[in-house]
Amino acid sequence: MKNKLKFFLLLALLFSLQSKAQLDTLNYLKQFEINKANYIGRPFTNLLVDMQQIKPKMIWISPIYHGVRKYIDKTFFCFDEKFPFNYNERTFNTNSNCLQIVWENYIDPRSSEYILLTNKNRNHFTKDERVYYGKKIIKDIKVYR
Repeated sequence: MKNKLKFFLLLALLFSLQSKAQLDTLNYLKQFEINKANYIGRPFTNLLVDMQQIKPKMIWISPIYHGVRKYIDKTFFCFDEKFPFNYNERTFNTNSNCLQIVWENYIDPRSSEYILLTNKNRNHFTKDERVYYGKKIIKDIKVYR
């Protein structure tokens, strides 16, 4: 019985630490949303430079359609490795901390540079993504959880 109690307490402690870490990440990201006036109209690199504590781990796009052509107007930069969007239910995953960046100019997913990037890194945020997205101009910033 003592062993079960110890195990339960240890499990509860680990869960509370993970929850605290997620809240800290969310609070950290909210500061960028509050101060978005500092980043709107500027390259994404400026935002990345200011993110000293944590860096994005995953990238998810939000395409829009103009007739038969598809463009990307938003990108979700997620700070854990969970899928931010449940495509089957068309709902946002509430366990994922993401920073949504709305771009000033649409991204063409058919461009050779973009195709090579997505095929190479499988939605992970790497140095290549940092360089590619770093040149893009921010139109708006939102935080999702």
